[in-house]
Amino acid sequence: MICTSLVFTVQKNSNNICVTFRLITYCRILTLHSHHKCYDTSKVCCESGVILHNVETHRDNITDYREHIVNDGCDWSWEAIIWTSIGWSVSVGLGLLCCIYVATLHENDLWFSNIKEVEREISFRTECGLYYSYYKQMLQAPSIQEGLSDLIHDNLTESKRTINLLQRMNIYQEVFLSVLYRSLPIQSYLEPVYFYIYTVFSLQAVYVIALYLTAWLLSGSWLAGTLTGVWYILNRVDTTRVEFTISLRENWSLPFLALQVTAITCYLRPQLTALQQVLVWLMYVTTFCFCLTWQFNQFILLVQALVIYTLDCVDLLTTTQVTTLYLVQVSGLLSVWLLQFCNSMILGSLVLSFIVAALFKSRLCVSFIFLCPPFSFFYTIPPPSLSSCRDFDASLYLCEEAFGLLPLDTLDRLASTLLLHPYSLTLLLLSGMLAVAALQNLSPPEERKGAAEGQLNAFRPDVAYNLLHTLFYGLLAFSTMRMKYIWTGHMCAVAAYGVCGKELWTLLLTTLRCNSKLRLVRYAVPLVMIGCLYYKFWPKLMEELSELREFYDPDTVELMTWISTKTPKRAVFAGSMQLLAGIKLCTGRVLTNHPHYEDKDLRERTKQVYQVYACRSPEEVHDILRAAGADYVVLENSICYERRHRRGCRLRDLLDLANGHIMDGPGENDPDLAPASHPRFCEAIKTDTVAYTALFTRTFQNKTFHVYRVKKKHKKIPKSSPEPSATQ
Repeated sequence: MICTSLVFTVQKNSNNICVTFRLITYCRILTLHSHHKCYDTSKVCCESGVILHNVETHRDNITDYREHIVNDGCDWSWEAIIWTSIGWSVSVGLGLLCCIYVATLHENDLWFSNIKEVEREISFRTECGLYYSYYKQMLQAPSIQEGLSDLIHDNLTESKRTINLLQRMNIYQEVFLSVLYRSLPIQSYLEPVYFYIYTVFSLQAVYVIALYLTAWLLSGSWLAGTLTGVWYILNRVDTTRVEFTISLRENWSLPFLALQVTAITCYLRPQLTALQQVLVWLMYVTTFCFCLTWQFNQFILLVQALVIYTLDCVDLLTTTQVTTLYLVQVSGLLSVWLLQFCNSMILGSLVLSFIVAALFKSRLCVSFIFLCPPFSFFYTIPPPSLSSCRDFDASLYLCEEAFGLLPLDTLDRLASTLLLHPYSLTLLLLSGMLAVAALQNLSPPEERKGAAEGQLNAFRPDVAYNLLHTLFYGLLAFSTMRMKYIWTGHMCAVAAYGVCGKELWTLLLTTLRCNSKLRLVRYAVPLVMIGCLYYKFWPKLMEELSELREFYDPDTVELMTWISTKTPKRAVFAGSMQLLAGIKLCTGRVLTNHPHYEDKDLRERTKQVYQVYACRSPEEVHDILRAAGADYVVLENSICYERRHRRGCRLRDLLDLANGHIMDGPGENDPDLAPASHPRFCEAIKTDTVAYTALFTRTFQNKTFHVYRVKKKHKKIPKSSPEPSATQ
């Protein structure tokens, strides 16, 4: 129970009237802000002509403050129950709407329900096909135990190697879904591929609901959650790419990250002690699921650890809260480490080192780490256009648009949906308020006491966490475009809090001396914005949903059909990472390399296999392919004659630079580069000269692909041998 009383004392001087008021709050169970203190006494001195306005202002602040206390407790009135039920219903409705929206776009773009099975599998492009192939492999296994054994002792993904896929890759979600599909009585009316894609689309509903709840917790109004969901859907191009990259790890993991942020936001609010334990477990479970489903989890958690450390440094979190949040991260990572058969990448991660240093309060060391990542860490690698680095692996990533800087047209799209401007204003105001609160908390105790006198509101730790979250991940998004999907979803929640929250409107309306309009503004503005967005974008959404396309890739279908019917089941194929993932899914053949590029040995093998697009002799290429165990090599015209990337970023250019050769085509070359002594292999092999036909045999070709069988070299017969053996 909470009992609050307000006592006024009025003293009149010659020119001023001083009003001292005491807000006496009996706090039982609940804590009212981060330092667990109850507000006591404030004093306001003002000119006699302004006293009534200031008293009214503080009365409004006290009213909002008391509402905040009630909202954090348990209000069982019928009005509160109905209002909360409506809020939850709207959150579920928006989540389902997003799920149906992306599923419909996927169906309309591919006509997925009417194309052949091989076409459906080809639609899982690049690494998506590799991940989905393990789901398919588990379903085709005679039993779950044998399927798991095949994944742990896999010799199909990398030729001449036996690897533990559960250790190397984050594919537990495919294992879980395959086991669930085999266990449920749904095989007769739901195909495996639909069970898979519907699960991923359903996670988008979870994502939207999590962002909705975060905005609701921050603002105290589910209208903020509604605005968050609407913004997320309207900014689909920048918030998700799930409809055409279904199997990507981020589509599995980001919903769990959003749930974790929601749990942290709730944990940092005043609450019942019993609820804290539930939230700690919820934070652990969501952190564990996030880490288990994405190989880049350690880098994301490192940024989150920096956020927590910053809040600790400015005294906005208690020691218990900081320690709990760190231990949740460590527990999640170590649990994944165990499930991934003691994966060494996890124990050697930066985030674990950082947390250990932070827990032992090595502030000098950690401060150095803290200052470096947001700026130097993300910007030490210059854009490819400014870098003379010839490292093949680094250039292969940096030349992709997804790993470049965030394009400025992203901001234009975000502004067109009325998201960018309220977000920027919220960010500006909250950053200023956080800076003031940090300076006050870091000031000497006597100065802090004097500065705090007369203030009723401390900077809320849950707001501070979300502010730094969006700032840090915003820096990450600007440095690496692929990471924008972590930032833009949370951006919707922060902007909605700015539109619907009390703190920012109180600040603005106090400046304008219109505090009596606070409640009206908080509800009217989001409703007007939602109405404007509906009027502007609903016709466009309906038009987008009415556009019907169809999957069409006959050359790839022809290639997969030929491989499935005309080559041995244990044949080993070499080629580009992207194509080989599709070959693994559609045909089940053995690969030399694949798109999961985190392993050092695999990166070296990929670089060697890609020499088929370099200027190398047929003998050199043949030796490389035979060393990798390849029986067939697939050459793609789209790579050999690539025009998608600019000069210097084409795959053949990267190979030429790594080999010390001059790049072809018009343009400058570094003076230390030399002309190649051999023609480009992928072009020269098509001439069918003796040097090539002696080592390679063309077995398949169409407009896009050329497949060559790699001949085995016969041992030369010594001259002293009287006659050849029967095996020769």
